[in-house]
Amino acid sequence: MNILFFGPNGSGKGTQGAILKDKYNTPHIESGAIFRENISKGTELGAKAKAYIDKGDLVPDEITIPMILDRMKQPDCKNGWLLDGFPRNKNQAIKLDESLKAANIKLDIVVEILLDRQIAKNRIMGRRLCENDNNHPNNIYIDAIKPNGDKCRVCGGNLKTRADDQDEEAINKRHDIYYNTDDGTLASAYYFRDIAKNTNTLKYIPLDGTPGVKEVQADLLSKL
Repeated sequence: MNILFFGPNGSGKGTQGAILKDKYNTPHIESGAIFRENISKGTELGAKAKAYIDKGDLVPDEITIPMILDRMKQPDCKNGWLLDGFPRNKNQAIKLDESLKAANIKLDIVVEILLDRQIAKNRIMGRRLCENDNNHPNNIYIDAIKPNGDKCRVCGGNLKTRADDQDEEAINKRHDIYYNTDDGTLASAYYFRDIAKNTNTLKYIPLDGTPGVKEVQADLLSKL
């Protein structure tokens, strides 16, 4: 089962992706990780990507997509994969779709986690990290995991914030890209949604990201 995953920062996309990865034993393909792997291995594509990254420029699709396809062709992907973090705009969606078809790689399912932009922003800025264990869930804006004042709800440890979680300007910039339905990330999701409406070969699953992790998980698994 080959799955493409969409969702804004703060929607729990990473958590749900990890659940699918474990349940179906399929690799999680993420563009940033692919760049790092190719650069560390000294591949030709990695060298080309590094030249752009070192200058602070975006890596062109002509380099990114072949890297992604190469990853999909590796043995651990034979039973499926989960792609996250790409495409980020409609043009990339079109190129990815064309490249997958040319490589005879079938996309089976597209998942979109729907979440109000302000709620997504609150969830990011509300995250608190336990100094004893970062895996202890604490968020001042989510009732189910709201901390006990300034103490971890799980172990009572002291809590801290991540600097990037409190960078409102950076959060807004990322969300500006994601929620753009003209040529941003949602436009790329809608490109695949339109394909699913007109064909029986692709399934598009919209998920309400408002409930808790377990509720979203149950909804996702019931629709796969």
